[in-house]
Amino acid sequence: MTQLKNYRNVFLLALVGMFCYTPIFAQIEDEEDAVNQYGVKVSSFPLQAAAQNNILVLGNQEKGYKFWMDNRVQFDAAHYFNLKNGMLDADGNPFMVSGVSMRRVRMAAKAQINKDWYGEVDLNFANGVFELEDAYVMYSGLQGFEFKVGNFKEDFSMDQTTTSRYSTFMERPMVVQMFAPSRHIGIQAQWIGVEWFRISAGMSWQVIDTEDTRYNVEEFNKQGKGMGTNFTGKAVFMPWGSEEFYGLHIGYNASYRHAKKTDDDRDGATASGRGYEGNYFSTRNATAVSRLKFISTEYYGVKYDYLHGAELAGYKDGFRFQGECIMNHSIMDPDHPKLSNHELAAETKFFWGYYVQASYMLFGGKQRYDVTQSEFTQPSRGRNWGDIEVMARWDYVNLNSKELYGGAGQNLALGLVYHVNNNVKMMLNYQISKNDKYAGNKGRAMIGKDADGNYTAATSGLNPAVSDFGVRFHTIQARIEIDF
Repeated sequence: MTQLKNYRNVFLLALVGMFCYTPIFAQIEDEEDAVNQYGVKVSSFPLQAAAQNNILVLGNQEKGYKFWMDNRVQFDAAHYFNLKNGMLDADGNPFMVSGVSMRRVRMAAKAQINKDWYGEVDLNFANGVFELEDAYVMYSGLQGFEFKVGNFKEDFSMDQTTTSRYSTFMERPMVVQMFAPSRHIGIQAQWIGVEWFRISAGMSWQVIDTEDTRYNVEEFNKQGKGMGTNFTGKAVFMPWGSEEFYGLHIGYNASYRHAKKTDDDRDGATASGRGYEGNYFSTRNATAVSRLKFISTEYYGVKYDYLHGAELAGYKDGFRFQGECIMNHSIMDPDHPKLSNHELAAETKFFWGYYVQASYMLFGGKQRYDVTQSEFTQPSRGRNWGDIEVMARWDYVNLNSKELYGGAGQNLALGLVYHVNNNVKMMLNYQISKNDKYAGNKGRAMIGKDADGNYTAATSGLNPAVSDFGVRFHTIQARIEIDF
């Protein structure tokens, strides 16, 4: 199976490479004699090559055609220290392992076919694992409207929809990772007829990113079980939307999430489908090198989830701030066979979290905001050698509700970004993390000391923790990134 996957990845790389360079050869075709590979006469026009911010772009302004590659490599390293509790065993053996990772290895081909039609395919090969990112078609031929269909990020949470290329910190806040919908197969429409207001609405279905998730979707389909339909909407008010170097962002998101969904869990050759008519929420403490998820919960008997959140952000010259609060309500089905008979089990589960962050360009650079997407984009630099951005963030998430104790956690993070040029940046993040006694990595991590002073993973029963609660640790992580 591994060998087949390797062959498949090589084939996909070759396919993408051939697709990407086809336009280069197309520009030498004679307009009258152009014939495609199927022997059909086709229209042909010359292309002009340009390096836009050091990214090769082929286009014809008169025809409205533009083609370019969007590639990204992120190399990460992280070190964890000052661990308190969070041990693998009572002898105090470290539970978190420092290391390195290829966080993202992205290859994307993007094309503006004409002024109305756009399409892209975005693939990720991080750490040798193939994953589909974006793959969609977009139409923008109606004044102020934009329609999208395919696999893409739902328009919920400005931090989630902001490309990782321009993320302030190396990892998104815990509440965004936990709740904010990411890529699903769907359709979406948005309207931005004026520069100070944008609204979007969309429907989405299953997640399609890896072989495992697709396998589970097909297995449930054979049982007559669908993934359900989700509905997501967003409205953003942007005073001073026409101003380049200052503005305000006020947004509200809402999403109805159908309970019939799945994840990528598989038991051998059989899809276990632990997410069907249930939820599995989990997050790491805003770090990706360590794969531990101390904060997590799993429960069944869900009718649907109602997810909503508020956003507030602003910027002026080199300064910007941003914050979000996201809340999830799980409406339960008391008649579900997997639901216990406890009265609390049938009550609505409420989980929530928030983050606030701010950053400043030290050497004259300016923050920039994309009104069409309602999110921050690449800042300008104030010096020929680049610029340095300093930032701070506080984030919190809580998965404790109605006899479910998935844990709560908080992070205080500080960071530096050296924006070398339009394509290269270096990041350094320092973070202090603290979780409560219920955030125990499903009972595997020590969350306190018992009455005898020994580390324990128990919150109740025999030898429960009675003092020194919660997993705490410090993280220092770094990244070097190139976009081309």
